[in-house]
Amino acid sequence: MQYITWEWRLRRYKEMKVDITKYKAIDFFCGGGGMTCGLRQAGINVIAGVDFDRDAKETYEYNNPGTVFIQTNIKDLRNDYFEQSFNLQKNDDKMIFVGCSPCQFYSIIHSDKEKSFHSKDLLMDFARFVDYYNPGYVLVENVPGILTHKDSILPVFLEKLKEVGYDNIIYKVVDMSYYGIPQSRRRFSLIATRLKNANIHLPIPEKKSMVLREVIGQKNGFPKIKAGNKDKSGFNHSVAGLSNKGLQRMIKTRHDGGSRLDWANDGELQLRCFVGKDNSFKDTYGRMWWNKPSPTITTKFFSISNGRFGHPEEDRAISLREGATIQTFPKNYIFKTGSIAATAKLIGNAVPPEYARRLGEILINSRKK
Repeated sequence: MQYITWEWRLRRYKEMKVDITKYKAIDFFCGGGGMTCGLRQAGINVIAGVDFDRDAKETYEYNNPGTVFIQTNIKDLRNDYFEQSFNLQKNDDKMIFVGCSPCQFYSIIHSDKEKSFHSKDLLMDFARFVDYYNPGYVLVENVPGILTHKDSILPVFLEKLKEVGYDNIIYKVVDMSYYGIPQSRRRFSLIATRLKNANIHLPIPEKKSMVLREVIGQKNGFPKIKAGNKDKSGFNHSVAGLSNKGLQRMIKTRHDGGSRLDWANDGELQLRCFVGKDNSFKDTYGRMWWNKPSPTITTKFFSISNGRFGHPEEDRAISLREGATIQTFPKNYIFKTGSIAATAKLIGNAVPPEYARRLGEILINSRKK
């Protein structure tokens, strides 16, 4: 089988006749393709995704045929790149630019300090392309901290949008469990447009949050498995292994919402770092609840020591496919990575496709009378 190169995709794209009546998008900071997947489900032609992460490339291209993955640092990308490589037109009313930049600087989860610092101003690199191409719409998704952090770049970004003509800007923090995603995932969500006749709004929340029981478990196509299961099929119902002591901790953690407090008085199982700290890190080693949304799916959801990522009743962490399903990736979305950690990173960093789909439908319908 011939390997399809990035250059081949570019040549093929230039040969295609793009329907100028259709909504189109460029997905900056695309990762493994959560936003792209949802926008495509809404009927939007995602022309290209841009990301520096080489681990995302194969997964993105495999699941989004016809969309070009551009592996580069946005800081190194020239303004006219899309103009030259894709014949992208300026001032296209049906063009959407998406900027879901890495969020380490604003996240409550402490990560690598150097990466955190470099993520601080990425929105302004994105704004450079918005200014140059003047698309009809701009979408941004990020962690809530971008709205409250004392050193946030958001006020500067908003001022830039207004300066270049995006007078209609709406944003707020949403709990995605009310938007068809079965997890408590609070995110900053923004839509902006320069179009005077566009009726934009954020997705309308459901009356009830979605819960875990609705998407995983045997009745939803997830057979029972044990810790350490390796699923070599595309379904990837793989799960991290556990040490003998880790397994014993899971066995002693009560089903459906149990926590490490269930074995806090067991001298053999209690961790020294938690002695006398029953009110701290209570989600660590905990099980999810069937009748509640899951906790936020992070890049470490495969590990029970990194949060409440235990299966509600099986003695293991949730699997890669369960995590992807909670994030609303289709079950036939194949993750082409070499390890559990690399796959979990793509899943945990993604914009849930279902929320992206709802955003896309709002934009498509924003100018209909």
